[in-house]
Amino acid sequence: QVQLVESGGGLVQAGGSLSLSCAASGRTFSGYSMGWFRQTPGKEREFVAGISWTSGRTFYADSVKGRFTISRDNVENTVSLQMNSLKPEDTAVYYCAATTAYIGITNVRAYDTWGQGTQVTVSS
Repeated sequence: QVQLVESGGGLVQAGGSLSLSCAASGRTFSGYSMGWFRQTPGKEREFVAGISWTSGRTFYADSVKGRFTISRDNVENTVSLQMNSLKPEDTAVYYCAATTAYIGITNVRAYDTWGQGTQVTVSS
């Protein structure tokens, strides 16, 4: 029932920053934990960052800890991913996702609602 739309992707040089946004329509984010995932051609979709609805706790993949920050605005129904110190290996299509599960927030299989993705390209 909820639809997710990502925005903010683009081309940036290594060491630069981008901020991704995910907006919900159809219904609010209330009751949903949210996550960001990324995928490159020929590879599996991998977890990047997540934020819990019940506790507000945040979770990050080891590869992005200290560089990326996930946040949510429950009034505006948006989720953001601030990406700093970007590396070429961060290049991927980034997806916003929602889940009602209380466990497994870092697991791609826990999510049942996905956005269409936004391309992030980091040049050397």
